[in-house]
Amino acid sequence: MSLVDDIGPDAGGDDIVAAEYVLGVLPTQERATAARRIDADRGFATMVDRWEVHFAPLAAGYAAVEAPASVKAAVDRRLFVDGSRRAAPDGGTPGLLSSLALWRGIAVAALAALALYVALPLLAPRPAIQPPATLVASLAADGSDVRYLAVIEGPGDGIGLSHVSGLPPEGRAFELWVIAGDQPPVSLGVIPTGPAVRMVVGTDIREKIAAGAVFAISLEPPGGSPTGQPTGAVVAAGDLRKI
Repeated sequence: MSLVDDIGPDAGGDDIVAAEYVLGVLPTQERATAARRIDADRGFATMVDRWEVHFAPLAAGYAAVEAPASVKAAVDRRLFVDGSRRAAPDGGTPGLLSSLALWRGIAVAALAALALYVALPLLAPRPAIQPPATLVASLAADGSDVRYLAVIEGPGDGIGLSHVSGLPPEGRAFELWVIAGDQPPVSLGVIPTGPAVRMVVGTDIREKIAAGAVFAISLEPPGGSPTGQPTGAVVAAGDLRKI
């Protein structure tokens, strides 16, 4: 039997459900149930609020985008500057400028110019490399009180681990593993102690970490497994999902 077979189904508890609700990875029906609980269960609503604060920094990578000032300047120039130079022979306001047809023509021309400005970037070739999606995993197991949440935001950001509950026995340590498909588990290192830690992994290992891969935590000696494979019990596991 493989390590993946030994993992068992996810058993996250209310705190894990609250975190997955905030991350948006719950199935539709479970998300609807969680949304109803927020209104009826004050304790659960508090958990959701806490996780929203915890994950708020994820939004910092998506900056607001404003239209360039050159767009308004181009419209103003077309509507006002060019028209102001067309004086009537007698020095008064040209009768043509009061024509509804002229203003309609100017508006259509301005809208066409704006549409072309917006469309050009869409018609240009797109970069071959797209920004990677954020990956999350809820790590838990039947019969274990160990709970972790793992977040990977980008290829150079490492793995963020939030410790929800459970501690290793004295003289033992938690070691994190990644399992890609049918390949043997690959160690990502001993998990540092703390409520929120970040683990840095090499490029060769980072390539194995993708949506669908499984994270697992085993109990090992303080320095990690001496064999390069899990030697102790698997106390938490979960698959990576895109958000």
